[in-house]
Amino acid sequence: MENSNFLPSSSQVLSMRDAALGQMEFARKYTLGLISEVPEELWQVAPAGITSHFAWQIGHLAVAQYGLMLFRQRGRAQGDLDLMPGWFRKRYSRGTSAVDDPSPHPDRATMLAMLERIDQASSQFMKQTTADSLLEPTEMPYAAFPIKLGAFLFCPLHESIHSGQIGLLRRAHGLSPVR
Repeated sequence: MENSNFLPSSSQVLSMRDAALGQMEFARKYTLGLISEVPEELWQVAPAGITSHFAWQIGHLAVAQYGLMLFRQRGRAQGDLDLMPGWFRKRYSRGTSAVDDPSPHPDRATMLAMLERIDQASSQFMKQTTADSLLEPTEMPYAAFPIKLGAFLFCPLHESIHSGQIGLLRRAHGLSPVR
């Protein structure tokens, strides 16, 4: 539930930032654990009745993390087009869907390397972000507060939602559950 009448104090914002960094680290480790033993031949295959696959999920998580933890926090910076190319963002942004044709998707190693680069850059940036910056207003999507901190707080929640979808993909492909 959003409460725009209450915003955290500067010290609360920094504590919440640090907690969200820990949540993001946990969520990412969990996501990577879910995909670590997915066979390469299933990487871009949508199970019957499901309109997603592992490649799209990972691409989407990379775009979301870039958007919530970098772009929404500081705008576009020098080097961002190398970190998050426009074609990649357009392919995996909200509203896109998985396609079984492997041609539009980079290979698994490339996608995981991109995910790692974005994770490193965004985590490093957020660790240095000031309370004043995190208290600046933002637009949806965000969690709890209509400020930049809220956009960041949404990132580990979003990752966890997609981890559930990845778990469903595993089961639909007949793979064992991780937990």
